[in-house]
Amino acid sequence: MYPILIVEDEPSMLMGLKDNLEFESYEVDTAEDGEIGLNKILENNYSLVLLDVMLPKISGFDICKKARAKGIQTPIILLTAKGEEIDKVLGLELGADDYITKPFGLRELLARIRAVLRRTQNVTAGKEEEKIELGRLSVDFKSFEGFVDGEEVKMSHKEVEILHYLWNHKNKTVSRDDLLDEVWGTEYQPTSRTIDNFILKLRQKIEDDPNHAKIILTVHGVGYRLVSN
Repeated sequence: MYPILIVEDEPSMLMGLKDNLEFESYEVDTAEDGEIGLNKILENNYSLVLLDVMLPKISGFDICKKARAKGIQTPIILLTAKGEEIDKVLGLELGADDYITKPFGLRELLARIRAVLRRTQNVTAGKEEEKIELGRLSVDFKSFEGFVDGEEVKMSHKEVEILHYLWNHKNKTVSRDDLLDEVWGTEYQPTSRTIDNFILKLRQKIEDDPNHAKIILTVHGVGYRLVSN
């Protein structure tokens, strides 16, 4: 059973989500404002968080940022009435795993939840190798721990998922569509700028000179290739 936290300040929306997720056999906890939600995220081990953006006390964006800064890697799906691309990009760059705009249908939400859980459980399962060393970076795919030159660094869920996929396809060209489908899924796809930003963050951890990458290469017009012996 997957424990899910819902952080939502609209009582009717909160109870509707809770009832429907419990009907689907999820274990559900709730919070009605950002402060309570953040404390619960920091103090508990959830499988996933449904997080409203517009919340009293602390916004969903700030909760996401603070949780990731504390090393919390719990998958987060943002819920918001905002539909502008800039908000989607901001949410994903702060560490959210997906984004769904109100109003949404129950079937769509359940599909998003299953997709995120499936992707994150696949990463934590470790697959072929749990720990690798790549350039300056040592990373544990199971614990999401990363070390650069021996010093611990924060690794977001998406950074680990992208690197895990590239590693499993090392020395092969991976298209942008491959990354979109395997890391973000088909329900929501970010802009190419968002993908580039994640690649840049990985290069800053891995490469001696991120401006002249030798490990994660750009294949112009196609995608990326991770080069490793």
